[in-house]
Amino acid sequence: MNTIITIAREYGSGGRIIGQRLAEALGYEFFDRKLIEMAAEKMGFSEEYVRENEEVKNFSFISNFYSIPGELPVSDQIFIAESNAIREAAEKGNCVIVGRCADYVLKDHPGCLNIFIHAPIEDRARRVFEEYDEDAPNIQVHIQKVDKKRASYYNYMTQQKWGQAENYDLCINSSLGIDLTVNMIRAAVEEFQKKIQEE
Repeated sequence: MNTIITIAREYGSGGRIIGQRLAEALGYEFFDRKLIEMAAEKMGFSEEYVRENEEVKNFSFISNFYSIPGELPVSDQIFIAESNAIREAAEKGNCVIVGRCADYVLKDHPGCLNIFIHAPIEDRARRVFEEYDEDAPNIQVHIQKVDKKRASYYNYMTQQKWGQAENYDLCINSSLGIDLTVNMIRAAVEEFQKKIQEE
């Protein structure tokens, strides 16, 4: 059975780089933006269009007014396409998947370990400034807006609460350090695999 690690993360917590390094350390395939490519190809849309319309709740009057009757909003169509891409990735082999409600999509997969990465907002603001070159005077407000958008989308699509510990197998504060966080998750994966083999 394939082992799948899903990583949900607060903005600026380093979740993507943690997922990337974890995949490298384990020899697993890494899926993040690659899921956009896969969904775009399946839908016949450009990657840019999918990127702009994913993780958006489309139930405003304007979007509903322009929707074809009986047709799902674009964001819902993208969610379905990305969900199919996530299941396809999980079927292919061991992998690390970042974001896109993967923990919910694979909730019935017995080989799935779900991680949530968080960190104090001061640490996240520093990381966003250093890695994304975002130098806004209200950077913490920007971070909170991104998190609110992620939470709103996740809650809407899954009917679960984003970031709530009970929805994940492991929640880690990445301010401990990226390398230590990767090593902690790697140790958890090894124990998880032992547990699966015993069952």
